[in-house]
Amino acid sequence: VQLQASGGGMVQTGGYLRLSCEASGRTFSANLVGWFRQVPGKEREFVSAITWSGSSTYYGNSVKGRFTISRDNAKNTVYLQMNSLKPEDTAVYYCAAGGGAVYYARSYIYWGQGTLVTVSS
Repeated sequence: VQLQASGGGMVQTGGYLRLSCEASGRTFSANLVGWFRQVPGKEREFVSAITWSGSSTYYGNSVKGRFTISRDNAKNTVYLQMNSLKPEDTAVYYCAAGGGAVYYARSYIYWGQGTLVTVSS
């Protein structure tokens, strides 16, 4: 499975962005797709996840109520709509797939390249 993340950029506090994660290859194996974020010197933080075939979604506490994950199976793409962005949301965002444990980065098998989100105050 190959993952391509896109949609990062620079926005002001309160703004919004939509990240995309397009999967190719053996997408049937990408059952769980998640988003993580990382800032220098810190571990990757769980942001959100969604099951590929079902409709179960998961969110980290820091983004609940502001971020929404969704998927378009016809396009093999998972989206992360990020609203009411804060400076603390600034990070490199990664999409990942094939995880067995929703919240743990180490359980995910496939990773896309990161996309940088910068929120200015």
